[in-house]
Amino acid sequence: MIHAPTKGKHHAIRYCLSDKIFLGCNWLVLSLFLIVLAYPLLYIVVSSFSTIPITGISLIPKRPSLDGYVAVFNYRYIWIGYANSLKYLVLGTFIALFVTVCCAYPLSRSDCKGGKYVMGACVFTMYFSGGMIPSFLWIKSLGFLDTVWALVLPGCLSVYNMIVMRTYFKNNIPTELHEASQLDGCNDYKFIWSIVLPLSGPILAVIGLYYAVSLWNGYFNAMLYIRTRTKLPLSMFLREILVLNQTSGVDAGMDPTQMEIAEARAQLMKYSLIIVSSLPVMIIYPFVQRYFVKGVMVGAVKG
Repeated sequence: MIHAPTKGKHHAIRYCLSDKIFLGCNWLVLSLFLIVLAYPLLYIVVSSFSTIPITGISLIPKRPSLDGYVAVFNYRYIWIGYANSLKYLVLGTFIALFVTVCCAYPLSRSDCKGGKYVMGACVFTMYFSGGMIPSFLWIKSLGFLDTVWALVLPGCLSVYNMIVMRTYFKNNIPTELHEASQLDGCNDYKFIWSIVLPLSGPILAVIGLYYAVSLWNGYFNAMLYIRTRTKLPLSMFLREILVLNQTSGVDAGMDPTQMEIAEARAQLMKYSLIIVSSLPVMIIYPFVQRYFVKGVMVGAVKG
C-alpha cells in the first residue's frame, strides 16, 4: 500500500547504489571542470594585486598592492579609450539590434515573398567574403575612414545572430497573433513595436550581449580605419601599453636586473589591464544571464 505524503513533510529521495555512483562521478567531473576554469581567472585577479617583482605562482598575494592599476590609470588615454569604447558599444549595439530585427522578422514570416532567396544570399556571406582590401576600399569610398561609422556599420549584421533571432520569431510569435492584430487595425510596424519586441526580451538580451562583447573587444577594424588618436577604442590603447612595456626594456639597453624588473612591471600591467578591460562585460553579464540560456536554447534548438 502506498501512502500519500503528509502535507508539510518533505520526503528525501532514496538513491540506489548505481545512482549514487553516477552522481558521485558527475560531481567529480564538474568539480574538475570548475577548477580548470576558475584557476586561471583567480590567478589573474590575484596577480593584478601583486607587487613587483612577481615571484612564484600563488593564489594569495604575499604583499597586496595597487601598483599595476595605478600605472594603468595614470595613462590618460585609458579614460579616452573607455569613453570611446562605451560610445561605440551603445551606438553599435543599438544599430545592430535594429538591423537584425528588421532582417530576421520578415524572413520568419511564411508570407515573405522571396524570403528563401534572401536567406540563401545571407548564408552565402557566412562562407565567402570580399576580404580585407575590398572592405577597406569600400569603407574609404563611403567616406567612413576615421569616423565612428567605420566601426559600427560594417559589422552591424551577423548572419548567425540573425538566424537565431529568426528562428525565435518563427517558433514563438504565432501567426494567429498577427492576424488578430490586423483585425484590430494594427499595421506591421506597430505589431513589431508593441507585440513582437516585448515578447522577445530573452533573445534581444542574448543577441545584444553578443554584439556588445564583439564591439568591446574588437580592435582590428580600429587599427585599419581610425587615424585620429583620440577616436581609438580602449582595446587599441591596451594593446599599445602592452607592446610598449614589453619592448621598452630591450630598447633602453638596460642591464639584466633592470630588464627583469621591466618585464615584471609589464607582466603586472598585463594582469591589471585584463581586469580593467573585462570589468564592463562582467558588470553587464549578471543582468543578462537569466535570459541567456532561455534565449539561446529556444532560438537555436527548435526548428
